[in-house]
Parts: sequence; structure tokens; C-alpha cells
Amino acid sequence: MKYLPLIWSALFRRKTRTIFTIISVIAAFLLFGLLYSVRAAFTSAGHNIAGASRLITMSKESLVVTLPMSLLMQIQSVPGVKAVTYANWFGGYYQEPRNQLVAESVAPNFFDLYPELVLPAAELQAFHQTRTGAVVGQSLAEHYHWKVGDEIPVQATIFPQSSGANTWTFDLVGIYHVNDPSLKGQEGALFFNWDYFDKATQFGGGTVGWYIERVANPQDADGVARAIDALSANSDHETKTQSESAFQASLVSQFANIGLIVGGIMGAVFFTLILLTGNTMAQAVRERIPELAILKTIGFSNRVVLALVLAESVLLLTLGGAVGLLLSGAAVGGIRTRLGPLFPMLPVTAHTWVDGVALMILIGLLVGALPARRGMRLRIVDALSGR
Repeated sequence: MKYLPLIWSALFRRKTRTIFTIISVIAAFLLFGLLYSVRAAFTSAGHNIAGASRLITMSKESLVVTLPMSLLMQIQSVPGVKAVTYANWFGGYYQEPRNQLVAESVAPNFFDLYPELVLPAAELQAFHQTRTGAVVGQSLAEHYHWKVGDEIPVQATIFPQSSGANTWTFDLVGIYHVNDPSLKGQEGALFFNWDYFDKATQFGGGTVGWYIERVANPQDADGVARAIDALSANSDHETKTQSESAFQASLVSQFANIGLIVGGIMGAVFFTLILLTGNTMAQAVRERIPELAILKTIGFSNRVVLALVLAESVLLLTLGGAVGLLLSGAAVGGIRTRLGPLFPMLPVTAHTWVDGVALMILIGLLVGALPARRGMRLRIVDALSGR
């Protein structure tokens, strides 16, 4: 610690260069924290479903493989299952392909299993009584300026109608909202009647995309999941029952290899960071060659000079990295509040910090190694003579 003022002074000898380098480090570790949270959600979500109050049952093969309706009664008879509903993924877009929608066809009792989605009783009744009825979240309605009574044309991207038409027109009969601000992201969906979808679709009728079960006792969730999957064991429609977070991860992973994308982005970011900080440290040591020679002249050993330069490099990385991770923690909290479970994301945990700090130290030592070696091997006579 007695050398900290010396290290700090050397680090900020060129304030402008150092500040801009620290900003680059902050940006890199901010991105690291965000991407780490996303990857952790997709790689670890749902393997432990103990304590879950709602379970999702989908095909063991893939989310795009549907399940027979005959499973409904069987799942209802499983001990520990309090209620069951079902849904189909629909997707589609509104007006232009860039306006992609989270759209699902759902069973009549769907909202019974999702009490956090608040829909006025009159609008819920209208939803049940209107064949082409649809309800949307408040956030989605505000985004497109929809109101109850509007007709919403949705262009199908997967399911054309039996007539061959690609446009599905829904009557907006209700707008739901969430009763918890942290679930605001759930207001971005459109739900319509499964019966309408089942009878009008060109293919896929008579099947469902997934079942949702409410468990009587969340502590029994793991056993209930195994019992549900046992119903279709060794059949042509084997199932996988998991938590909602795992299901959301499976849904998004149908469109992209999240782990590969995140890993590629982080690799590119840190490769660039190594080049940037390495150049900064090389310049800093090159400018201070006479000063390092003076330190050796007054008694600083080669090892101490080596340690000073390495410490300066590590300090540069840890200053920016710590601020970046702090900002990523705040950003992840805001994103989770905004998007809710529609976009799986875990908080920035102690494990993220451990890996982040390890990266800061590793990169600091890596980019400081060559400049530190140059300082250690520096000959006093050569340095003071300008050679």
C-alpha cells in the first residue's frame, strides 16, 4: 500500500488518455455484466423447479412439436395438479414485418392461471363470447394506440388460415394490465381464443403447443413434473415439464444460439480491450523511461519496478471494470423490471463479480506484462542517455 500514491500518480500522468481508456474499460465490463446475465439465464434456467407454483409442459423434442389434446385430462388427474390450461404460439406481425408480436392462442381458463394479468370481468366475458376476440397488454395497446372495439389485422408468419389467407383479423375486446410493476414486460402480448385458431388454421388443428399447470403445493413441483412426464414416457409425444423461466429460455433459443452469440460478442469486446489497454500501457511506460531509471538509481529493485508497472495496469482495469459492473447491475435491474419474464435475465450476482474481477486482473497482468518486463530490464545508463 505504501506505493499506491506513486502508482496512482503514474496512472494519471496523462489524465485525458487515462480517462478515455477507463471509459472504454467501463463500456466493456458494462456489456460483460449484461451479456453474462443473459447467458446465465439461458444456460441455468429451469434445471431446478422446486418451489415453482406454475409448470410448463412441452414436447421433449422441441417447442415447435405440438402435443395431443388427450393429454389434458391425464394431466388434470395427476396428484398435486390444481389446474391446467394450454396455449399455442402464433407470432405474426402488425402492418410491417418489423412490428413482430408476441401472440398466442389460449384456452378459455388461461387467465385463471395468471392472476397477475388483470382483465376486467366484462372484458373477460367478452373474450369468452367473441370467437375472434383478442386481448392485449396495456403497454402494447399504448404502443400501437389500440383501444377496445378496434379490429387488429395480424399477418401470420407460420400459420395461414384454412382458406389460404395470411391475414388474421381479431376484434379487440379487452386490455389487461399487471398488478406488479416488476412484471410490466408481460403487458407486451396479444392473446386470442384457441378455439378460433384451432378451427381456422390450415394445419396443426387438434393439438396444443404447451400445457400450463398450477401446482397445489410448490414444494411438490419437482415430483409433479416427473409424474406429468411419466404419462407420455416411451410414446411418440414424450414431454418435458419445466419451470416458466426455463420455458421462456427455450422459446427464445428456438430463434438463435444465445450462448454462441453472447460468447462471440464478449470475445470480440475483450480482444479489442486488450489491444486498447495494451497500447495505453506501452505508451505510458515508454514516456517514463527516464523516471523508471531514476527509481532504480535511488534503490528500487528490478522486481519492484516490475510490480509497480503491473500494479498500474491492474489498477487501470479494476477502476473501469468495477464501475462497469456496478452500472450493469443497475441496468439489469431496470431491464428485468421493464421486460419481465418475456426476456430471461438473471441479476448480477456475486459469481458475476468473481468472474469479472478475475478478468480484470488477468487482462491487467496480460497487457502490463511486456511494458513491465521492459521496465525491469531497463539499464540506468542507457535510459538516462536517451538510448
